[in-house]
Amino acid sequence: MTRTAEKIDALVREDSSMADALEAIRERADRNGGEVQWADVSDELTSGQWGRLIEKGVLIDGDQGFEIADREAFDRALDGDAESTGGGASADVDVDDEESSWSQWDKLAGVGALLLMPGYWFDSIRSVVGSTIDVVLGPLDAALPFYAVILSVALITGLYSSLLQANLMDTEVMGKYQEQMKAVQEEQKEIRQEKKEAEERGASEEEIERLEDELERAREEQMEAMADNLGMFKEQFRPMVWIMLLTIPLFLWMYWKIQTVGIDGAEATAVMPLVGTVEWNSGLVGPMPAWIVWYFLCSMGFSQLLRKSLNIDMSPSGA
Repeated sequence: MTRTAEKIDALVREDSSMADALEAIRERADRNGGEVQWADVSDELTSGQWGRLIEKGVLIDGDQGFEIADREAFDRALDGDAESTGGGASADVDVDDEESSWSQWDKLAGVGALLLMPGYWFDSIRSVVGSTIDVVLGPLDAALPFYAVILSVALITGLYSSLLQANLMDTEVMGKYQEQMKAVQEEQKEIRQEKKEAEERGASEEEIERLEDELERAREEQMEAMADNLGMFKEQFRPMVWIMLLTIPLFLWMYWKIQTVGIDGAEATAVMPLVGTVEWNSGLVGPMPAWIVWYFLCSMGFSQLLRKSLNIDMSPSGA
C-alpha cells in the first residue's frame, strides 16, 4: 500500500464520512480537469475535513486550486483496491527469491574453491596444483621475465573476473533489494514526521496510537527487508565462487614458483615504484610480499580498464 493510500485509509477509519467527502472531491476534480477548490465542495464536506486532506498531503497546490497528490493511489483507496498492492512499502518492490538462486554448477564451483584453499597452507597441495598449472604457464614463464608473467596473470584474472561478474551478477535484482530497503526507510521517515506533527498540534490519543502502530509495522518491515538482503549477498557472491575457482590455482602456481621452485638471477628482484629494487619474496606492505602487491596493483588496474573498455557496469540498477 502506498503512503497516499495509507493516509486515505487512516482518514476514513477516523471519520467514516470522509469516504463521501473524498468521493465528492474526486468527482469535482474530474469535472474541473484535475483541480478542485474549497468553494466547489464546501457543501459536501466540512472545513475540518478539507484542512485534514491538505495537512495530510492528499491534496496539494495546483495551478488555480488544489489537485490530488497521487491520483492512482487515491482511486485505488476509494475503490477498495488499496490492499491488493500489498501491506507496506516493501510490498511495492517485487523481489523474486528465485531470481537470485544458485544453480547446481554454482554450488559445485563453491565446493571446488573451498577444496583448493588449503593449498595456501599445505605444501603438498600447493605442489600438486602448482606443477599442474605449470604445464600451461611454464611456456609463458620461459618466454617472459617474471614481473611480466605476473602482469599477464593479472590481465587474465581481470578479464574473466569482469566477464563473470557481468554475466552472473544480476544488477537488476540487486537494485530491487536496495530499492526495497530504501522504500522501508523512507516510509519510517514519513511516519515519524507525521507523528511529530500530530503531537505538535495536540492530536487525539487514538491518532498518536495509530501512528505508533504504523511505525512499529514499518520497523518490522525493515527487519524483514534486512533478512531478505541475504539474497543480495548471494547475488554478489555468486560470481566470486567462479573467480576463486579460477584464481586460486593461478595464485598457488605463483606461490609455488617463488617459494618452492625459486627464482634465480635477475628475475629474483624487481624495481617497483617508490620502493626501488625489492626481492619478490620480501615484505613490501607489512608482511605482504612484493609479488602479491605487484599482482594486486596490476589486477586492479586491468580490471578497471577492462570494465571501461567493455562497458561493464556493476552498479545495481532499478527494476
